[in-house]
Amino acid sequence: MYKLDFLDKENDLNKIIKRFKKSPQPASILFISLWDSYCKGLISKLKKKYGTKTKGEVLYIVDSFCMPHSFVIFKTTKIPHLIQLRTDNTLSEDYLPHILKILKLN
Repeated sequence: MYKLDFLDKENDLNKIIKRFKKSPQPASILFISLWDSYCKGLISKLKKKYGTKTKGEVLYIVDSFCMPHSFVIFKTTKIPHLIQLRTDNTLSEDYLPHILKILKLN
């Protein structure tokens, strides 16, 4: 289960990454572009399934229009791009069917 958090400032993402480095708690970051039809569909599925949730792992959503420079942090060149910050490693996925499976949207 995920709790959605739409970010609109690059400073917010930097704070999340710094907080994770100090005390690792699982978090996921989804890089999207609302100009892309696949990303629009993904966001609508996320809102439908997790839009009202208040508990669960936080899924931070970063839009290319609001935060273009944030895409450089994880070398994001394809969208959608899901980054999962875990205590033992960082997982990166940019293949849409795998993202849908990870987010349990199938």
